[in-house]
Amino acid sequence: MKNWFSGLVVAIAIGIGTVATPSIAQEFPTREVRLVCGFVAGSGADVMHRYFAKQMQAISGKTFIVDNQPGVAGNLAHSYVARARADGHVVYPVGGSTLAASLYIFKKPPVDPLKDLEYIGTLIKQGWFVVVDAKSPFKTLPELTAHLKQKKDKASFSTATTIANVMGEMYKQIAGLEAVQVQYKTIGDSLNDLLSGNLDFMLADAAFMLGQVNAGRVRVLAISTAERMKSVPDIPTMAEGGVPGIDLMVWWTIAVPAGTPQPVKDKLAGWFNQMLRMKETEDFLANIGTDVFISTPEETNSYLRQEIKNWGDHIKRAGIEPT
Repeated sequence: MKNWFSGLVVAIAIGIGTVATPSIAQEFPTREVRLVCGFVAGSGADVMHRYFAKQMQAISGKTFIVDNQPGVAGNLAHSYVARARADGHVVYPVGGSTLAASLYIFKKPPVDPLKDLEYIGTLIKQGWFVVVDAKSPFKTLPELTAHLKQKKDKASFSTATTIANVMGEMYKQIAGLEAVQVQYKTIGDSLNDLLSGNLDFMLADAAFMLGQVNAGRVRVLAISTAERMKSVPDIPTMAEGGVPGIDLMVWWTIAVPAGTPQPVKDKLAGWFNQMLRMKETEDFLANIGTDVFISTPEETNSYLRQEIKNWGDHIKRAGIEPT
């Protein structure tokens, strides 16, 4: 009798699971979906998040909103997502480099990106720019480098993100510079100092800076990627400008809390991939110096593992001590 009852319980459980799994996907989402952004409103990342939310809402017929959670080099957003209910209503478009770097720049990182989060694909890739004031006499990276060498430790530049910090240290080491790095909370704050003549150059993301380029406020001298980007083919790499060995490409993944049901992840992935294949999306991203980047969950996990390895090397090379 006991064995018969146990078998009945198992059969019922299997039956419920079989019915419930497709039901989860059919009903999702049951409320607004929050796209978490680890940067402040108005930043380059925020601009992309708001575009994604708008398009996902149009495709799905459901409500998508942007939830800004800036601070602590992305760790506030990492923690917020990792601790959210794993039901698909909190989704995190985030840079793989941001997740990887957090493991090395903090002694006790609050989130393990390989355990606390899961990934349904990739979104975009972009480079970081070397930027000067449009009124600056420098038209090329070699011209800027020569000026910085002459100015020695009287030269200064701004960073507002971990990748910019690493890029700046690499530039200094490879080119033999003594320029002083000035850390800002936001790229917008550092831009004001660049335009007022208090900085020689700045390092910033394409999404934010191309708007400033189009407004005639700044000039881009080089990009951090090993090869030129499709979206900004006229911008030379740092290697082309006489600074070899820098290959810092930022790519974004789509993360959700660990344990999110597979049918929900599949549904989200379908919507995101539909959006990324739209000509409108390609054009929008090209206008902010960003390329579409579509990958499977398996490829994404592989990329992230490699990114974690790479950032261990980057942080060590840049001499950044964990805090």
